[in-house]
Amino acid sequence: MTTPIPSQTSTAAHVGFGAGLRALVVEDETQLAELVASYLERDGFEVTVTGNGAEAVGLARQVDPDVILLDLGLPGLDGVEVCRQVRTFSDAYVVMVTARTDEVDTLIGLSVGADDYVTKPFSPREVLARIQAMLRRPRPLHEPSQRPDAAAAPREHRVFGDLVVDPLGRDVWLSGEPVALTRTEFELLATLSAQPRMAFSRRQLIDAVWDEAWVGDEHLVDVHIGHLRRKLGDDAITGRYVRTIRGVGYRMGTGR
Repeated sequence: MTTPIPSQTSTAAHVGFGAGLRALVVEDETQLAELVASYLERDGFEVTVTGNGAEAVGLARQVDPDVILLDLGLPGLDGVEVCRQVRTFSDAYVVMVTARTDEVDTLIGLSVGADDYVTKPFSPREVLARIQAMLRRPRPLHEPSQRPDAAAAPREHRVFGDLVVDPLGRDVWLSGEPVALTRTEFELLATLSAQPRMAFSRRQLIDAVWDEAWVGDEHLVDVHIGHLRRKLGDDAITGRYVRTIRGVGYRMGTGR
């Protein structure tokens, strides 16, 4: 039986990639948590560690982390529920960690808003590289904006029937109502909508949204596309907003 890790916060003096960024490590295996935290600290992250799921939700509110490394198999409040609750108030990147290879566990974790996953045993260097790759994604500042009229949308708005995408403000509206997307979901939609006539392969979407150096199961894209479609009231058969191109990948639909 593992002993829960008391929460702790420490700031590394080394100035690295993560300088000025905050990481929350939620892992009840003490040695693994400390090992991952040490790698993050050496890279400049301010790291908070806990082995308790319920405490992790509170710490996510308190610390406001940029990235969360979240174990799926936590005692009590498991990683899926932690992620579900955190997603109600935070858009931090979430990397799910699982000791189980059952694909269902992974898909459940991703469906509640996780951005990536790793399976145990894993290399802390690999995890750090994945986190760095996610944090390299462009972060346009979110500016409050008024609900647009699709018929008179400004030129920077991308209109697909009732769907309006504002890449600068990182806003999405459907039939005039705002749609809450995670960072990964928005970046997938922004990538597809930027070149609506282009059919993107999974690898091309990974290169654009995750990073060219990312390695792993490319079907990760399918999970996030499925989640995006549900939020848009779309599905794989009609493909009103996101179409499946057999043998290739995905492209934008017309919205009709």
